[in-house]
Amino acid sequence: MSALTKAKGFKKSRTGLYLSIGTTAFGALSVAKQARKARTESDTLLLLDAVVSAAAVATGLAMLLRELKRLGDDDVLLG
Repeated sequence: MSALTKAKGFKKSRTGLYLSIGTTAFGALSVAKQARKARTESDTLLLLDAVVSAAAVATGLAMLLRELKRLGDDDVLLG
């Protein structure tokens, strides 16, 4: 099994999904920092960018959680 095949399999594994969720949550911290900076500087364009980025982070997190749920549904031991 090649390293590329292993990497593709890791992305669909439970551990890979948890890592992706953590990375996405870390991105949310960056968006919050960006929004705070935009509000203190009264920069409307930067605030709009932060809002759009927050929507992207929320959508990505929802998709990852849905995939994690699907993995849980396939698990025979969980019932």
